[in-house]
Amino acid sequence: MIRDTGPGSRLWRMAVWAVTLLFCLNLMAMIAAVVLNSFATRWLGTWLPLGFTTRWYASAWDEFQLGEVLVVTLQVVFLVVLLSGLLGVAAAYALARRDFPGKRLVMLVFLLPLLVPPITYGIPLATVLYQAGLAGTLWGVVLANLVPSIPFVVLVMIPFIEQIDPRIEAAARVFGAGTRQLFLRVLLPLLVPGILAALLLVLVRTIAMFELTFLVAGPTSQTLVVALYYAVFAAGVRAGQSIDAMAVIYMAVTLVWLVIALRFVNPTQIVARAKQQGAS
Repeated sequence: MIRDTGPGSRLWRMAVWAVTLLFCLNLMAMIAAVVLNSFATRWLGTWLPLGFTTRWYASAWDEFQLGEVLVVTLQVVFLVVLLSGLLGVAAAYALARRDFPGKRLVMLVFLLPLLVPPITYGIPLATVLYQAGLAGTLWGVVLANLVPSIPFVVLVMIPFIEQIDPRIEAAARVFGAGTRQLFLRVLLPLLVPGILAALLLVLVRTIAMFELTFLVAGPTSQTLVVALYYAVFAAGVRAGQSIDAMAVIYMAVTLVWLVIALRFVNPTQIVARAKQQGAS
């Protein structure tokens, strides 16, 4: 492969690096400003705050009832991860191992919640949940988040399942393995990396999912990202430092889970597996 080293190519690479550097600097500056302001006693018209304190975190914890919000967030995330794992892995196995009329249409249906902006189907979904009496409850938030989560698990797991030789399953059945034994002793150990990858990424997506949760959450079923939105835009006077402290807590929670997810899965792994399967 011959690499273009002409002036035009060099200028293009410099422009790409310049735009990337500018984006990273702006992003780091915004994050740094929020973090600094969350510790500032006062920050008006100066490069740095006049002093630092941690009292805004205690204030945010009490004012926005972050203890209850974090409990609700953990409950929603746990239920979404559990249900999307159970339903998504089963659906992925059926799609990976079975050919049936309309399979392409089913795959398209699974793709739609990931390709279409959540707000476009979130409003009709919220209407249905309100009519069913589930909106404003914990289970309403869980059901709304399952709509994009299950397809995500399905699309992540299909390449992992397809790479397993079907003859392994056939051999297990020949030796008398039932469906339960086949899954627990043969398939599950082989699928653990894919399941961990899918569920950890679903976990991060659920923590960050705003649109669907906002449309169906009630006063006692708000996740952290929705509570942050209300803290910023609700009526009343609130200290900016307290809101920024809440934002830092949200960023920290999301970042911790993202780091854990990246510890178990390489973002290019899924694409590479799909390409290998396509090539074979």
